[in-house]
Amino acid sequence: MWEIYALSAISELKTRANLKRLSEFELDILYARAKTKLWEKMERLRCTPGLRLSDFGTRRRHSFLWQEYVVKAMSDVLGNTFGGTSNTYLAYQHDLEAIGTNAHELPMALAAMARKDEELKTAQYRLLEMWQKTYQGELLILLPDTFGSTQFFNNAPDWVADWTGQRADSKDPFLAGDEYIAWLEKRGRDPRQKLFIASDGLDADTILGLHAHFSGEIRAGYTPSDFRQAGDFMDEKKWTPGRRIRFSAGWGTLLTNDFRNCNPHGGVDFNPLSLVCKLNDADGRPAVKLSDNFQKALGQRKEIERYQRVFGLAGVAEAPVVT
Repeated sequence: MWEIYALSAISELKTRANLKRLSEFELDILYARAKTKLWEKMERLRCTPGLRLSDFGTRRRHSFLWQEYVVKAMSDVLGNTFGGTSNTYLAYQHDLEAIGTNAHELPMALAAMARKDEELKTAQYRLLEMWQKTYQGELLILLPDTFGSTQFFNNAPDWVADWTGQRADSKDPFLAGDEYIAWLEKRGRDPRQKLFIASDGLDADTILGLHAHFSGEIRAGYTPSDFRQAGDFMDEKKWTPGRRIRFSAGWGTLLTNDFRNCNPHGGVDFNPLSLVCKLNDADGRPAVKLSDNFQKALGQRKEIERYQRVFGLAGVAEAPVVT
């Protein structure tokens, strides 16, 4: 948890410094604009059939008080559509479900301590064995992209397909979900009984498009980008329900820190920060995260190259990093 709070502190210090430059009237304008954006997003999402989403925005929030305002507004306006928050304190304070998954740091640590290449490659699965033993068959959501999702699924033991679902972090979520569905079908599991959580760079447009893609059938002539509000899901000419997999969105930065174009002076002072903090080393050995995006690889260059040799580059792409 130190990671979350340390990074939130950095973001809030930046916010406070910028806020001091504004008069009381300008602060009213800033927050009025941010509230307008938030409520417009909620209005578009409200009453979308079958949609589920939660707050994953603690690390990059504008401030604690703003995140609390957002969480309370989402809960009040969206009702059962809003599943909860990854902020355990806010979940406790507002009687919401605390929602989250395991983290990249765990397989990174086991991999760093591996002495041989084979131990390195199987560390991602050893972590899952330890996890399911610790939690006795609960909280079984995969996070497969630490060293690349495609290689993870290609080499995973069969019992991994019995886990409840997957959270996609660094791969295009449309591709990641389709890949997971195909893998489940190949392993003889019914994807409709599994859960797919998208969690990287989401905003209302992407969430609605993903829901259309995974929770029903998009009719010929339409694409996910044609779903802009709840009413689009009521048009049988565009879409019919019939889930391919249970879909949920873990909404982060652009839920709790969308102050873009809200500054009354213009500029980017209140734009969200891209904050990343991962494990540096374990037992004195350097740690690495490859991810599904070359831009997100972290670690010493020599070690990154070694990990890429061991795990391969299947399915890894070059993509811009979304704040």
